[in-house]
Amino acid sequence: MYEKFERLLRERNLTPYRVSRDTRIAQSSLSDWKRGVSKPKVDKLQVLSDYFGVPLTYFLDE
Repeated sequence: MYEKFERLLRERNLTPYRVSRDTRIAQSSLSDWKRGVSKPKVDKLQVLSDYFGVPLTYFLDE
């Protein structure tokens, strides 16, 4: 999932900090997802999907 998130960041020239600020998803959560410490819940994925304008399945599909 995080690889797809990073791809969207690059494509849109955004930083995780900016996404965190805009979506109110904690930076620590983004960091945990990146390190594989935890996985995002569907509600957070929906927020990211809405933010980036992609379907929820974009993040759910492996």
